[in-house]
Amino acid sequence: MLSPAISSQVASDQPGASRALLHAGRVQDDQEALAIAHELAAHFRPEASLRDARRQLPFAEIEKYSASGLWALTVPKEYGGPAVSIATLAEVTAIISEADSSIGQIPQNHYYMLEVVRANGTAEQKQQIYELVLSGARLGNALSEVGTKTVGHYNTRIYRQADHFIVSGRKYYSTGALFAHYIPIVARDETDDLLLAIVRPDDSGVQVIDDWESFGQRTTGSGSTVLDNVSVQPEWVLPYEQAFRVPTAVGPIGQIIHAAVDLGIARAAISELRNFLRSVRRDQSVTADPLAVSIYGDLVVQLHAAEALLERAGHIVDFLLADTCESTLALASVAVAEAKAATTQIALFSANQLFELGGLDSTTEVLNLNRHWRNARAHTLHDPVRWKYMAVGNYYLNELYPPRHGAL
Repeated sequence: MLSPAISSQVASDQPGASRALLHAGRVQDDQEALAIAHELAAHFRPEASLRDARRQLPFAEIEKYSASGLWALTVPKEYGGPAVSIATLAEVTAIISEADSSIGQIPQNHYYMLEVVRANGTAEQKQQIYELVLSGARLGNALSEVGTKTVGHYNTRIYRQADHFIVSGRKYYSTGALFAHYIPIVARDETDDLLLAIVRPDDSGVQVIDDWESFGQRTTGSGSTVLDNVSVQPEWVLPYEQAFRVPTAVGPIGQIIHAAVDLGIARAAISELRNFLRSVRRDQSVTADPLAVSIYGDLVVQLHAAEALLERAGHIVDFLLADTCESTLALASVAVAEAKAATTQIALFSANQLFELGGLDSTTEVLNLNRHWRNARAHTLHDPVRWKYMAVGNYYLNELYPPRHGAL
């Protein structure tokens, strides 16, 4: 049975941004965060396959998720938040992602943008935004674009005009925007510096389009955001690029959540494989096949190794938050890269072995087990894992610090 903070949320199939904020629960500590995550996961799991098959966006589920208080986990204690360990944040994400990896991914940019606020916001901006988040507000994102030379190039522009700013451009991969109360937008100003402007989905000139067509992570709503001369007040504009000019935790925290989503997918695939092979409807010779048992054991070993690396990375990012300097940022970035490499590997391997060991019967449409492979394949392409190995190798072999950006 859901806790009062979760069950009291009104279910709806409409975007949350069109409604006033409802009261959100306040998480007190890490243990409570994990307990709530398990409770929510049990609620999200039964319909996850159906949502995927129908590409049904989880508006009601996201309402429950943010009403639980888990979207405020990283709010600093001095602003009234629980400031849980980043290792706990990663595990909460993995727990939710095992139940439904699309739901697990949706708040990734929310946490990422909160780190930008922590790094670059004024005291007044932090107070206002943190209080909104503690009240249940969800941040989406309008960060990436298509058709640019590299991921770091942006065509979206922001101009100061009299007493306000004007933003225009088109974004894609806007994970969370369809569910958001506020959408942070990254745009270049007249000096080519990157700023972050925060708007509401119902502001004049803002259009959030559900045109996400990937075969994986189907219900993240990661489509387009169109900005047509959107007016933004100065108090809702803050630096963005500055978060990477000096040591901050923005990159590692953004990336560790992606790693946690992949870990959740791997857990789900391995659990599905175990249940499938142990089903009374299956030929029991598969579970007695030494080679099959060995492969399954290999999956478990790799899963536990990935879990350990993710937890280790989370604690190192905690160290970075307590002592933010060049060397601790490098150590945290590399630790997260190690975890991301491991979770990518086990997510893809377990999703493949689900069918290799499950055989032809595991491919039936009614089971929809292919969603785990589709989700793993799509989400692990968020940024190339080969870059992670390069960062790790350069750090340990050549004593080179990794570059500072949102993908490390």
